[in-house]
Amino acid sequence: MTDATQSGPMLAADGTPLKKSLARSLRRRKLRALALIAPLLLFVLLSFVIPIMSMLFRSVENSIVADTLPLTVVELRNWDADSGELPDEALYAAFTKDMITAIDEKTHTRLGSRLNYEQTGMSSMFRRSGRQIKKLDPETDGPFKDKLIEIHDGWGDVETWRTIKTHAVPITNGYFLNAIDMRRTPEGAQAQPEDKQILIKLFGRTLMMSLIITASCILLAYPVSYLLATLPMRVSNLLMILVLLPFWTSLLVRTSAWKVMLQQQGVINETLVWLGLVADDARLVIINNQFGTIIAMTHILLPFMILPMYSVMQTIPDSYTRAAKSMGATNWTTFWRIYFPQSIPGIGAGSILVFILAIGYYITPEIVGGTKGVFISNRIAYHISSSLNWGLAAALGTILLAVVLLLYWCYDKIVGIDNVKLG
Repeated sequence: MTDATQSGPMLAADGTPLKKSLARSLRRRKLRALALIAPLLLFVLLSFVIPIMSMLFRSVENSIVADTLPLTVVELRNWDADSGELPDEALYAAFTKDMITAIDEKTHTRLGSRLNYEQTGMSSMFRRSGRQIKKLDPETDGPFKDKLIEIHDGWGDVETWRTIKTHAVPITNGYFLNAIDMRRTPEGAQAQPEDKQILIKLFGRTLMMSLIITASCILLAYPVSYLLATLPMRVSNLLMILVLLPFWTSLLVRTSAWKVMLQQQGVINETLVWLGLVADDARLVIINNQFGTIIAMTHILLPFMILPMYSVMQTIPDSYTRAAKSMGATNWTTFWRIYFPQSIPGIGAGSILVFILAIGYYITPEIVGGTKGVFISNRIAYHISSSLNWGLAAALGTILLAVVLLLYWCYDKIVGIDNVKLG
């Protein structure tokens, strides 16, 4: 073999350098792998990433005021909101032109609804004024200040214009302030009136009840999972069918069944009265409160705790416990020192799953929780479907997401997410 052959690059069968051929082959394999997971990536992008990004944007987006009243917003920049005096005629003329255009485009009612979130009565004021302002000619019917005040005395209120100016910014922190029982004002962030301070309380209730539900599921699921993992296969399979049986029934049906059972004339109270444990005139109030929500949600989420625990427990070798007992350990010592530490990853996986599911539930609390057992998710659903305050709903959802991620990070720092196993 010549020196030139020894010093030259190694060649593949087709004569190309081996390094280049391997790189091309590896690139093809990566492209094939990407093609296989492309549908899943597209599905995740469309159903998860884009909706979350849209929610994050809605929580700060506030372009409706500037888009609907562009001339008014320009004039408001020159008006001193702290002076206590009404704006001059130029602002009223600009507002009239903007309103006539908005009425033709049917966007003035949407603007009124947006400002009504900040000051009660703005929605009806825009709607009622629209019919009269539409008759005005912006070129010949001026001056407009007295005419607008005559149409609705709200246009002669300084607070009306202060509200419009405060919320005329395209990107706002107002929704997030509202989500923590505060509000955006010309003087800065201020606390909401006491009769409107409810959301922080709901956040606290949601976290506390979710933790209680998670703890209840752990206490009930651990012995069941232990039996599933240690009993003979035939018996274990029968118990597993009973665990999975609730999945074959609609969530709405199961929740409605609990409502029937928990009410004062329901099965539980009737049984307790029949047994003489409770007087007929002193029936237990276990519905439309936090207790009813905890019971119903523990039952619904219990399988999500059992399955991760069972999948971990069935991988624990029996030889460990037999070896401990052969060395003189008692049953309790064997369980506490040998078996339980190996089952902790299943507890961690089940706890994360149940807690995240519990914190976002709203159907069950809505049906059995009444006014005292609802979660923050019920408030989010209300703002999406009833009040149509999507910005506040997005802000509440964003805060809820941030809380979950923060707790997840704390769990990772304390326990270690690498210790979470599903079998």
